[in-house]
Amino acid sequence: MSDLVFGLDTFGDVPEDDSGKPVSHAAAIRQVVDEAVLADDLGVDVIALGEHHRPEYSVSTPETVLAGIATRTSRIRLSSGVTVLSSDDPVRVFQRFATVDALSHGRADVILGRGSFTESFPLFGYDLADYDVLFEERIELFAKLLDEQPVTWSGTTRAPLKDADVFPKTESGRLTTWVGVGGSPQSVVRTARYGLPLMLAIIGGAPERFAPYIDLYRRAADQLGTTAHPVGMHSPGFVADTDEEAKELYWPHYRVMRDRIGALRGWPPIRRQEFDSEVEHGSLYIGSPETVARRMASAIKGLGVGRFDLIYTAGAQPVSARMRAVELYGSRVIPMVRDILAS
Repeated sequence: MSDLVFGLDTFGDVPEDDSGKPVSHAAAIRQVVDEAVLADDLGVDVIALGEHHRPEYSVSTPETVLAGIATRTSRIRLSSGVTVLSSDDPVRVFQRFATVDALSHGRADVILGRGSFTESFPLFGYDLADYDVLFEERIELFAKLLDEQPVTWSGTTRAPLKDADVFPKTESGRLTTWVGVGGSPQSVVRTARYGLPLMLAIIGGAPERFAPYIDLYRRAADQLGTTAHPVGMHSPGFVADTDEEAKELYWPHYRVMRDRIGALRGWPPIRRQEFDSEVEHGSLYIGSPETVARRMASAIKGLGVGRFDLIYTAGAQPVSARMRAVELYGSRVIPMVRDILAS
């Protein structure tokens, strides 16, 4: 199991300081950099930053923060999680991540997605009625850009290109690119069609329910004559010294965040009973290093994935608790998962 990849994900949630006061967005961004540096020191494989345009989150341009992280780290891979391609320009996305790749000596990844939040669409002047066609056209163009050859392309959502050469080129000749999928079979098949790795966002319910999507990805790749890469998954969680401490650090801030978003989407307020059930049987990996490692190993084995990213922030968990969570994940959880899977 030495080829397994372990990552940490964050949207740059604005944390509290240890006096209970929210820090500024600027301080929250610097905090993410500090956490990435610690993860690099501990041997975590990937740090992934998600794009959001809401007051609870500090990271709106993952590649900018990743460029800063690149200058302070030496080995950890630098990923988005996700880049909302539908409301961005594929050429500029490629250029920005190719630049991060240069700064980091080839450590950049991009995970493309449609985005579960829609704030970026009105912010950048896109119509939500074009939600599907925007992503379909832009991933088609992005797939062409990955060949790093002059591109000719036309569509309905941006200006056409004719023999357009895009710079900078990567030193490897290929920017590592994944597609993030939340549970749409059409999105799984699209990912297979372009021969790109699949990253499953498993944020609720038993992880085993996603097994059919992995099977679909592999069958689609086989039928389309493309490559089925090892599948990744990312799920929320939090690590503390004990199960009880982890739950009590996570729950109050998670409840606020979950109910704020739920009010916009018509969800009822979350109850503690639901939270505890998700921790025990679902896709919240919360607890001591031993508990989180055991549950991660079960999901990895059950789904046969090659990468697991833990979304280690969800709300305003205190700065010191977040640093401790990163420390425990790198120093104890990852080695334990490897040991469990090897036994």
